[in-house]
Amino acid sequence: MERIVTEKRSFVDEYGRERIFYGVNIVDKRKDSEDNKFGFNIDDKLLDEMTSRGLNLIRLGTTWSMIEPEPGSYNDEYLDDMYRIFDLCAAHGVYILFDMHQDLYSPRCYGDGAPDWATITDQYDPKEPKLVWAAGYFWGKATQRAFDNFWNNREYNGKGLIDYFAAMWQHVAARFADHPALFGFDMLNEPFLGSDGGKLFKKLISTVIGDKRVKCFKLVGDFLNKQRRDEVKYLEQITGDVLKDVTRKAGYEYVRKFDIEKYSPFINKVSTAIREVTDKGILVMENCYWSNTCIPCSTPAIEVNGEREKNFCFTPHGYDFMVDTPQYKYASNDRVRAIFEEHVRTQDRLDAPVLVGEWGGFGGEGEDWLPHIEFLVNFFEQHKWGFTYWHYVDDMFNSPLMKVLSRPYPVAVSGRLVSYGFDQSAQEFNLSYEGDGECAAPTEIYMHKPAKTVEGCEYELESVGENGAAKLVVKPVSGTVNVKITF
Repeated sequence: MERIVTEKRSFVDEYGRERIFYGVNIVDKRKDSEDNKFGFNIDDKLLDEMTSRGLNLIRLGTTWSMIEPEPGSYNDEYLDDMYRIFDLCAAHGVYILFDMHQDLYSPRCYGDGAPDWATITDQYDPKEPKLVWAAGYFWGKATQRAFDNFWNNREYNGKGLIDYFAAMWQHVAARFADHPALFGFDMLNEPFLGSDGGKLFKKLISTVIGDKRVKCFKLVGDFLNKQRRDEVKYLEQITGDVLKDVTRKAGYEYVRKFDIEKYSPFINKVSTAIREVTDKGILVMENCYWSNTCIPCSTPAIEVNGEREKNFCFTPHGYDFMVDTPQYKYASNDRVRAIFEEHVRTQDRLDAPVLVGEWGGFGGEGEDWLPHIEFLVNFFEQHKWGFTYWHYVDDMFNSPLMKVLSRPYPVAVSGRLVSYGFDQSAQEFNLSYEGDGECAAPTEIYMHKPAKTVEGCEYELESVGENGAAKLVVKPVSGTVNVKITF
């Protein structure tokens, strides 16, 4: 497998080919494991199903509590099992983005992430979330205080929490740095502001109530009435413009302060710890939890020892409010467009590649929610963004979701990628690039099923799995190349 690095806004391999990655999240959120095994059975069968559908990247998530159950003591048996997964993925040509996951800070706060010893809530006792899983973010004093103490590098046994976290990451990076399947290091999932995040939530509610475009009584009434909630699009008055306006008004200053004063120093410290043991692996910068709602991300580019890191990317997240509910068929394309258009502006500011770290979700039975997924994939293709879908579930690769997610795309381009996209209704794929005839490796296009016609290039076909999928291989040529494939 070729080592992947970044070059301006692109991922490139050792041959200089521009690379695109389509993948899935597989995350072990447990607090601990009796047998020190990863929480999902990732085996040859699963990887065969995955690659035959064109997916070539796993955002492989674990938690701080799994790796460092006691301060300074690392669970290397568990990391050995993760290394086994890396080996399996390498044999199947699948890359891994190593994700250090958290939700609600830690298991003690009814989430996942930090070990118990690193969960310092002072006088506040964690309370189990009600109504929504993220309640601890919104009004949970214990969760918010745990984050405050983390961002302030509160000492435990004479050492700061962030210092422990950076040392843990250095241990992990040294273990996986030379593995051919390594894509990069995602240092902390959806960093949350702490107590300022709770203040932001309160201000957001008052801002929504004060916005004349939002009819609050109707909104609450539709939500509380189960029949109306099930039958109507009760959030349709929250358009993309409304979402953008109210979230920015309520939260911009809170998020900007956090991004610059807390998150940026944190990610630079952890990045420096990783780079002390390896120059391999792309360093990943996420947006904070509240920037999933259109609030601009203000975090500067990653720096290591005061200099801009040459191999880093931005991995934004974004979901519609209806995600993972029976109402997902009512998910708003307009709202998610507004969210990801803000992420486009962040990419412009950072001048870095984008890999969408989390998006998607599931809508229960039926396929009414698939057009929403199609809209998002089309948006990502328009901006030449790869992605990892949230998240893997049993038999996912045989589900109706694959009608959208398994699609033709350029895996590797010998030259500069100009544009690509798949028109589902017309069953037509188009790719345009400026070819580099001196490149030592071919352009490779994944095709999810046999093509009717291929125009614009000379090619060979290589079978991928047993479902009719194939890799279209185009030898390097110079000049403009326009490939059109119909199905």
